Amino acid sequence: MDPKKPDQKNLATRRKYMTLFKPPHDFLTESGRRLGPITVAYETYGHLNEAGTNAILICHALTGDAHAAGSYTGDDVLPGWWDGLIGPGKAFDTDHYFVVCSNVLGGCQGTTGPSSVNPATGRPYGTDFPIVTIRDMVRVQRELLRHLGVNQLVCVAGGSMGGMQVLEWGVMFPGFMQSIIPIAVSAFSTPQQIAYNYAGRYAIMSDPAWQNGNYYPGPGPVHGLITARAIGTITYKTDATWLTRFGRRLQYGDSDPYQWGTKFAIESYLEYQGHSLIKRFDANSYLYLTRAIDLYDLGRDGTPEGWKNALTRVTASSLVISINSDILYPPYQQEAIAETLAKKGKDVTYYELDSPYGHDAFLIEFAVLDRVIGAFLKRIQRSCEKPMNSEINTASLA
Repeated sequence: MDPKKPDQKNLATRRKYMTLFKPPHDFLTESGRRLGPITVAYETYGHLNEAGTNAILICHALTGDAHAAGSYTGDDVLPGWWDGLIGPGKAFDTDHYFVVCSNVLGGCQGTTGPSSVNPATGRPYGTDFPIVTIRDMVRVQRELLRHLGVNQLVCVAGGSMGGMQVLEWGVMFPGFMQSIIPIAVSAFSTPQQIAYNYAGRYAIMSDPAWQNGNYYPGPGPVHGLITARAIGTITYKTDATWLTRFGRRLQYGDSDPYQWGTKFAIESYLEYQGHSLIKRFDANSYLYLTRAIDLYDLGRDGTPEGWKNALTRVTASSLVISINSDILYPPYQQEAIAETLAKKGKDVTYYELDSPYGHDAFLIEFAVLDRVIGAFLKRIQRSCEKPMNSEINTASLA
């Protein structure tokens, strides 16, 4: 091991916490509710320079969290969810960048959410927690960065719900970052995407154990959350993935297929994914975060002109990444974002990732993403003045 580079396992030594928006300086949500104080769980990798200008913000997806890279101990089964991209010599090179990832508002991994204690009652918020939006999440992130001493971001990057945060950053704080990397995301949630989320929420809220969200300190609607996870997982993968990995085989080859207790391998996998999620995720947070996704509309008015006009405010260089097999956020949605940015004279590069893994590819295809993102960031860092292209650049990172 190179003695000059830290052990990747030690990148994430511990999760940190910061309390923001202490009364009387409460946070005002888009829904008009006041919330405070807000605790934010976050992790950092690398070191912030004296000017506070070498930071990169990583935004997580629906059931992700602040643990984006490294391992807490050598016994960890899994490292952070973007460990393949964050670290010395990787795309988000911690020898050069100060990388920050925080758990979103409304989450359940240390940041204030529905399972947090409401200071007004001394009990968990439950469904008394205000409806929050992607924009609310970004505003909390901005305040966290201010307290960390970050004066400018080199980049904001993330996929899926994380990509929504990225686009909001580009529109809300256009002068604060040099570049943005939205991956596998749309400029607004489509009816089909909302329908998938509704089905998951319905499963949770139909579980008698949900109790209108007031199930704490009990385990809550575990069966509903398992079902919601199954619905979500189906949208994250592809038919080709299922065929290759499971086919039509039974979980146990000698089982009697004419008994209800006999499962196909794919059924056992979906069940396993659900049971894994309930160990680390709160059902109410699932409701709140999927609702925030449904409410997401970059233009705020539900029209094509709205989100296109919103992208006019983006000044950062953009790397828009799609996944050719994504059924949840098909490539045409990212193409529309890239084309709009190009028509508005923005510096934009579009890359379509060729992968059989569907929406989940941004959490799997690290070798390609490391090369593509690394090349993009090197280009950004080579020039303080961003070249303004009137056409989409699709070749420079190939």
